[in-house]
Amino acid sequence: MRMRRDLYLISEFGAADDLADLVAETDDVDQVRGGRTALWHAVFGNRSDNVAILLDAGADPHRPMMSGWTPARLSLAGPHPLPGAPPLSEAEADAVAVAGELLAALEPPAHGYDGFGLACVAGIGAAEAARRLDGEETEEPTSFDPWSGEDPAEYVVGVTDVPGGCVVTQPWWFLPSMTGIMNRLSPGTDCYGLYMNPKSGPQGSVSSDGMYVQRHSPGSGPDENDRPEEVLAAYLYRRNHVAYACAFAGLRPTDTRAVAGPADLWLRLPRLKY
Repeated sequence: MRMRRDLYLISEFGAADDLADLVAETDDVDQVRGGRTALWHAVFGNRSDNVAILLDAGADPHRPMMSGWTPARLSLAGPHPLPGAPPLSEAEADAVAVAGELLAALEPPAHGYDGFGLACVAGIGAAEAARRLDGEETEEPTSFDPWSGEDPAEYVVGVTDVPGGCVVTQPWWFLPSMTGIMNRLSPGTDCYGLYMNPKSGPQGSVSSDGMYVQRHSPGSGPDENDRPEEVLAAYLYRRNHVAYACAFAGLRPTDTRAVAGPADLWLRLPRLKY
């Protein structure tokens, strides 16, 4: 009998029958890997079927991990709450409610958000963003060829006011998420940049008060050294990274217009090294 390394992956993503077979070969279903147990993974993936299998095998739903989040307490933020966990705090319950609104408002279009670049900026409007970027108002591009070497659409971004700030977007390229752009946008405030790379997945970064702070990988799952609120956010927004970016900056868009257009205004930016 042994712990199968793929137990954690199957708990979150795999079929219940496969998980049952793995559990039968496992000495201790509560072994910890990467700061969490298989049950925590099943809860994180909203896999109530796999949660039931692990509970029947003796997994502990109240074992603290991931900055204090037990599997049972994390489940209170999702669709399948487990009994016996201390209730969410007021701030945590508010975060869950906000997530529900943002996820409903920012449901991805049929083709998804692949290829979108954006910067979510707290506390400033589109006009101030345009001033900080030194952009010249222009028309929305009708096409973009990233390999032409001369395409002016590479330097065109849309800017839209939303409750809490504004969103700078480029549905075809990554310019808004570049450090030079974000540092121009963030003096006196915070900015979260995101590029939904079609090949390598979402790429996020943070700028605060005009300075680059950190690179971030939304959707990669929480780290055991994350703060409790970061663990909760990773769970709530694990399948919608655009909503995560907005939540991080405190923005509350009510629909996808700020991301997918039409933008409030379109700007042609100076051709600088960003």
